[in-house]
Amino acid sequence: MTTAQGRASSPFEVIIVGGGMVGAALACLLGRAGLEVALLDARQGPLDRDVVGQGSPSMRVSALTPVSRQLLEGLDAWAWMASRRVSPYRFMQVWDGEGSGEVNFSAEQAGVSVLGHIVENDVILAALEACLAELPSVQVRFGARVAELESDDAGRTVRLEDGSRLSAPLVVAADGARSPLRAMAGIDVCSRDTGQVAVVTTVRPCLAHGGVARQVFLSTGPLAFLPLYIEGGERHCSIVWSTTPEEAERLVALPREALGGELAAAIDHRLGEVTVTDRALAVPLTQRHAERYVLPGFALVGDAAHSIHPLAGQGVNLGLMDAAVLAEELVTGRRRGLSPGDVALLGRYARRRRGDNAVMLALMDGFRLLFGARHPVLTLARNLGLSGVDRLGPLKQLLMQQATGHRGRLPAACRPFSRRAAR
Repeated sequence: MTTAQGRASSPFEVIIVGGGMVGAALACLLGRAGLEVALLDARQGPLDRDVVGQGSPSMRVSALTPVSRQLLEGLDAWAWMASRRVSPYRFMQVWDGEGSGEVNFSAEQAGVSVLGHIVENDVILAALEACLAELPSVQVRFGARVAELESDDAGRTVRLEDGSRLSAPLVVAADGARSPLRAMAGIDVCSRDTGQVAVVTTVRPCLAHGGVARQVFLSTGPLAFLPLYIEGGERHCSIVWSTTPEEAERLVALPREALGGELAAAIDHRLGEVTVTDRALAVPLTQRHAERYVLPGFALVGDAAHSIHPLAGQGVNLGLMDAAVLAEELVTGRRRGLSPGDVALLGRYARRRRGDNAVMLALMDGFRLLFGARHPVLTLARNLGLSGVDRLGPLKQLLMQQATGHRGRLPAACRPFSRRAAR
C-alpha cells in the first residue's frame, strides 16, 4: 500500500468495491440516507432484469431470513423480487442419515409466518440494482477493477486498472471471500479448509416439496433440498451437497439420471424419484474470518470479512446484517459531524458484528465436525441430541430464532431507509 500524492478533492463520502448482493445493499442503504457513494464492480454491466427470474432457475440461491426480508422490503426491493421468484418455506426437517435422530421445525413454532425464503441470487441482485438506479447520490461504475489502494491523512484512494483514481474518507471492501482489496489493505485472514466441496444443481422431485426445507447429515457431509416454486408448482428444489473432494468429483461426472438416483437414495426417497434438470457444479468450501474488520478509512463487509460453510444458509444474511449495521453507524456518525472514515465510528461497527459472526462460524464448524464424525459413540450422541431438541421447547425455540435471524433485530436506523424516510 502506497501513499497517495497530490490527491484531488472527492465528491464521494464512501467508495464500495464489489457490486454483489451485500455491496449493492450497502450502497442502497447509504444512498437512501443521502450519502454520496461510488459503487465499483468488475462486471461489465448490470443484470438484464427482463431475463432474471424467468425460465429455468439459477443454481446459485440464498436462504433469506425474515430479518433479511425486512431489510429488502425497507429498500423497496422485495416487491420486485416477489414479482419474479421467491420461494417461502414454512417447515424444516433435519435428520441423521447414519441413524434415527430427527428434528422438525415449523414457522408456527417460531412465531413467524414463514421460516425464510429461498431466492435466486440473481433475483436479489437485480432488484437491488433497480433500487440503485433511482438513487442520484450513488454512482455505479461497471468494468472497474481496483489495481491499488492508497492512503493519506484525508482518507483512501483507489487506483483502477484504467489509470483513473477515486478518493473518499472511507473505502469498503465487499469484493468476496478472496477479497483483493482486503489483501491490499494488509489485513490477514484466518482460513480453515473444511475438507469439503459443495455440489450444486437443480432438481425436479416426483413428489411436491410442500414448502419444506430438508437437510440430511451423511457420513461425507450434509445434503440440502431447498424448495423452489417455479410457475406456482412445488416440484423443484435447489441442491447443495457438501461432500469430500473425491466424492464431489464423482458426483458431477455422473449422468443426470444416475445423479438423480443417488440424490433420491440419499434423502431416503422422501420425495420419490428425483430428476436432475441442470448441470452439476462443484464449489470448494473454505471457511474464512478476517483478523480485523476495520482500519482507519477502511472496512470489510460480507464474504470479504467472513465466509461460512453453507450448512445453515446464513452467509448472505450475515453479510446483509453487516451492511445494515455499518450503514447505521455511518448515518449516525454523519449526524454527529464525524467523517465516515473515523476509526472510533468504524470500531463500533466491528465490535457489533465480529462477535456475532464468530459465533455463527464456530457453531457451523462444530456441527460440521460433529456430523462428520463416524465414531459409534458420537453417532449415538447426535441422534439422541436431535431427538432431544425435537422434544425440548426452549432449546428448539433458540435454534429457530437463530435460523430465522430473530436473535439480532434489524438495526433501528436502517428500518426507515424507504422512499418516505429518504425525502
